[in-house]
Amino acid sequence: MKITVLGSGTSTGVPAIGCDCPVCRSTDPHDRRTRPSILMEVDGDGGSPFAKSVRSILVDTATDLREQALANNIRRVDAILFTHSHADHVFGLDDVRRYNHMQRSAIACFASRDTLGALRQTFSYIFEPPMQKGGGLPELKLFEIAGAFTLGGIEIVPVPLLHGSLPVLGFRSGAFAYLTDCNRIPDASWPLLDGVRIVILDALRHRPHSTHFSLTEAIDVARRLRVERAYFTHICHDLPHAETSAQLPAGVELAYDGLVLWT
Repeated sequence: MKITVLGSGTSTGVPAIGCDCPVCRSTDPHDRRTRPSILMEVDGDGGSPFAKSVRSILVDTATDLREQALANNIRRVDAILFTHSHADHVFGLDDVRRYNHMQRSAIACFASRDTLGALRQTFSYIFEPPMQKGGGLPELKLFEIAGAFTLGGIEIVPVPLLHGSLPVLGFRSGAFAYLTDCNRIPDASWPLLDGVRIVILDALRHRPHSTHFSLTEAIDVARRLRVERAYFTHICHDLPHAETSAQLPAGVELAYDGLVLWT
């Protein structure tokens, strides 16, 4: 499976509007961070009803989806997994209609019941469209996540997390896990991560935060998981890429937009 980090930044993106800090003024392309999202690309072989048609799985429709799709030459989106309904993770949803046009099919979207409800409310123009002729609307099929399921021949295991007091989902597939926007992994979720070798994990900044892991906390989680490689995401402008990466333990790195991993 090929995993592309489409966006590695926090909700404001980096550089932040109107900020003159060293990271926001940096010329290092690794310090340019769009809103958080990944793309999982699989072989499309397996036993689920979606298996033969699913090759490209998007995790969240970040605010910067159009820019990310162009930068990474994304030609297909066969399914979308949603971690939660915060704006930086869903506000690019309208851009998937381009894939509807190219693929001539609806796109399956998978999320928790609460996230599905929020999507229906936020994007009511999609799900309860006005009486009008013509296209211009995304075509989506919504599915509630109630447990592990299969897409493109790979098992997707939802991992309940806490983003402050808000329940959100991470996702595991084989030896890989994506755990963004969280500051606590509930006791019942740790066994779901047994055997993970590669993790992309929330690490906002050095200072503690009420809804995100700090850098030190994320390092502790990676050590507890005993992963071979950990990549930190949802990074704010407090963390310069080169300087921070040089101080991290072996096997731990800051993710960056365009990073490609293979599992």
